Amino acid sequence: MNNQVRHVFFCAIVVAFGGFIFGLDAALISGTVRFISAEFALSDLQIGAVVSAPGFGVLFALLITGFICDKYGRRQALLIISFLYILSAVASVGAFSFEMLVTARFVGGLAFTSLSVAAMYIGEIAPPKLRGKLVAMIQINIVIGLSAAYFANYMILQVSQLDSQWVTSLGLNTHTWRWMLGIEIIPAILWLFLLFLIPRSPRWLVMNNRIDEAESVLHQFLSDQEAEKELAQIQYSVDLGDKHALSTMEAIKAMFGSKMRKAALIGLTMGVVQQITGINAIMFYAPTVFEQVGLGTNAAFFQALIVGLVSVVFTIGAVLLVDRLGRRPLVIYGLAAGTISLFMCHYAFSQATYLLTPEQINTFVTQHGLTNLHDMVSTTFSSDIEFKNMLQSVIGLEDFRRHEGQLMQMATNVNANMILFGVMGYIAAFHFSIGPVMWVLFSEIFPIAIRGTAIPMFALLASIVSYLVQQFFPWQLSHMGASDIFLFYAISGAVGFVILYKIMPETKNKTIEEIEVDLDSCKNKVSVV
Repeated sequence: MNNQVRHVFFCAIVVAFGGFIFGLDAALISGTVRFISAEFALSDLQIGAVVSAPGFGVLFALLITGFICDKYGRRQALLIISFLYILSAVASVGAFSFEMLVTARFVGGLAFTSLSVAAMYIGEIAPPKLRGKLVAMIQINIVIGLSAAYFANYMILQVSQLDSQWVTSLGLNTHTWRWMLGIEIIPAILWLFLLFLIPRSPRWLVMNNRIDEAESVLHQFLSDQEAEKELAQIQYSVDLGDKHALSTMEAIKAMFGSKMRKAALIGLTMGVVQQITGINAIMFYAPTVFEQVGLGTNAAFFQALIVGLVSVVFTIGAVLLVDRLGRRPLVIYGLAAGTISLFMCHYAFSQATYLLTPEQINTFVTQHGLTNLHDMVSTTFSSDIEFKNMLQSVIGLEDFRRHEGQLMQMATNVNANMILFGVMGYIAAFHFSIGPVMWVLFSEIFPIAIRGTAIPMFALLASIVSYLVQQFFPWQLSHMGASDIFLFYAISGAVGFVILYKIMPETKNKTIEEIEVDLDSCKNKVSVV
């Protein structure tokens, strides 16, 4: 590996580290749901608001991300984002009310544009033969961040249950969720300092007529001959775009015109399908999801840790193969596998029953003194909704929230192995396909003249869907039940599979400018599915 390649990898790793902070921020909240809902007496929609607040915040940030990236540069945008992560983490730890916690997490959501900006930056510095691997490193960092969060949550939970003086003195047993959210502060500060070590995007420099600087940066990443060729291509693309000087609204119109119709339809489908299949419901509510299988709280936290490890392994596999096998096979076969896995979860939950035996009720009453549970003795429920509604009417919402994990563990009769296999299969398929490949495609299929608008816009679309999935998951769990939720996710995956199977091209080993020409030549072949 020569110095230029090493420098490309270094810059890509630094920028992609924002994905680690994102994953950490997103998954740490999963371990706090039970504690926060009890401390602040939250309803289902309020729980959804806490978890989804970053997803709501990013909607506003993405509206101006394109302007900031084009006006001040990709690197400056990343520096602002890193500061917002730090501010959010500190404020979340110190939150003393539901409203303050939601506000702090909303600020963190303003930083979630780190994913789209990172994809933009890496796509603009990476040689074509390495672009797939380097952009996909964002997803590797996301899943490593997720895994680190699940591991930290699990360890903090275990430590908080120790009967030791130092645990009490540190507040680990009384402020467990604050310790979980505080994990983010140190890596966020580290990322801020690392970002000062990377250069500006050469494409942004050319767009701002700083040709000498752009040439100097390109020589850091490419051989002299390759750098000169790349600079010429960039100048040609920028000059072509300048002739048509597009405003933001004009860029949006251009994206949906005949010339860019195929790229827009791919971006639209990928942005929706990546999120509507429920990845963030499973990842951000992982312990809650596994409690529905009847595993109990500690085991649910441990399964969440396994989810993180599966995510890492299959994302690494995708990164190693994305430039060898190509983008299309990973997306098509991965989405098919993920959809089948979601149907398995739906079927298993649809066959579940819920029953509390006299022995179980007597044991629980002895432990917690909730004598009203005797009213439910030997009553079999065919759905989780019926069972939970009866529990809430018998023992009240507050006690139900406090003991839901234990009660579900005692009462649930379900094919747990099928559900666990289905969930893990979906997680593996997602991180092997549409998870990392979406960002690779976003960095490739849009021409430079509109990329600053296009990537944030389709990232905004994905974020809107993600926000809705996160916000309403607790409500859906209470009103639709686990079986119907997974059925909805599976149908969404099937629809996405059909559309992408028909329209998605292969883009590996092509320059951004070559991909632009290919998509333009295919404009007459595009039909709306």
